[in-house]
Amino acid sequence: MKNLLLTLCCVMFISISYAQSNKDIANVYIKRANNVIEESIDFKEALVLFEKAMKYMDTVTSPDVASLGARIYFELENYKEAQKYSKQFFLLSKNKKSEQYLNQLELFVTINEEIELQLEEEKRLEQERLLKEKELRRIDSLKTVWKKNADNLSIKVDSIYNFNKNSYALYTQNGKFGILSDVGEIIVEAAEYDFGVNFEGYILLQNKKNNPTKIYYYNTYKNTGTTLPNPSEFNSISTNFGQVMLPRSNGRLVTYPNNSAAPMVFDLNENKIVKVANKEDLLDKLEKNDIIRKYNRDDEVKIDKEWYVFGGHLGGGIHPLYPEGKDGNKHTVNAYLFSVDGSVLPTNANYQYLGAFYNSKIEALKAGKRVWLSQSGKKVDALNDKLANYEGNSKIVKIEDGVYQILKEGKIVKGKESLEKMVDFLRKFD
Repeated sequence: MKNLLLTLCCVMFISISYAQSNKDIANVYIKRANNVIEESIDFKEALVLFEKAMKYMDTVTSPDVASLGARIYFELENYKEAQKYSKQFFLLSKNKKSEQYLNQLELFVTINEEIELQLEEEKRLEQERLLKEKELRRIDSLKTVWKKNADNLSIKVDSIYNFNKNSYALYTQNGKFGILSDVGEIIVEAAEYDFGVNFEGYILLQNKKNNPTKIYYYNTYKNTGTTLPNPSEFNSISTNFGQVMLPRSNGRLVTYPNNSAAPMVFDLNENKIVKVANKEDLLDKLEKNDIIRKYNRDDEVKIDKEWYVFGGHLGGGIHPLYPEGKDGNKHTVNAYLFSVDGSVLPTNANYQYLGAFYNSKIEALKAGKRVWLSQSGKKVDALNDKLANYEGNSKIVKIEDGVYQILKEGKIVKGKESLEKMVDFLRKFD
């Protein structure tokens, strides 16, 4: 029993000593905090010292310490902590008439006013935040609407070629060619034609690149188009158009149908096959001018010692010549007669196909390579397509692979529909 009492006394003595030691340490920090305020008015440093003191106190039991805490936190604008210590002061202070009490009361009122102002400001900021969030949601909603509209006005194709001077271009989708305008209007869907060419104001679409059986043409001068007549309408045993040459700006197109001893010359402006009006008069004139030696009723002409089948007129006095007889090559051009000087260009040594002559030049192909010849068959500079350069204000913009938009005068356009830029669209709803 004596040992138990001795142990309890020791514990009590150590606890009292430890508590007394913590209080002393806390008082040291409190004193330092007061000194810092009096000497340098450094409330930040005073707060550091005050918080160290609080680590050694279970609770504030002194009005002076509570008053110090309230003042420090007030000066540092931590009004809620200042209010807590101020309330603790009033719990501990018994003399309501003392100067310290009255000063603390004045500070307490000021703290409460600042808290009210702070709460009002927090409320104002919260309302401002909510309004801003609402506005952002509204703007996001409008942006979603704009993006949906922009997507509807997008042109979903594989590629768009350059517009010509008359504002039309080729485009491709899934390996097919089509035609569209510079406002995004689809003129011909890319669904049937495997090949397309845009040259000198005319656009050709072919169901096959080689030996097509169907050709659609679009006249960008008149904004009209249709398909060429079936090759059998030109020659009853022809089944395809054979080699198709470039259309010329006068509207003439030359093709070389199979099983035919003459090229098909077509007027894209008049939508009709062009044939020599009076072949006998033409042959008679060529004979009188010693361009040919003679001709017969079978449209065969003799030049020097060779007989040919006369194949019509390509313009500029240039005539295709086919071999005489019934051999297997009778439907293949043998030579070209340039009547301006009587020269003959055999195809086996020169050019296999000639197009329509216009504006001092004629297209010529040899082994797939294109060159340009003069009216006498001499090679000249390549033809400059004056319709190739677009002069409008539409701009093709690639959004991503397979998605394009056409911008015109600051708007996305597609046919008769248009959409302003996003910033202008949003501005309408301000």
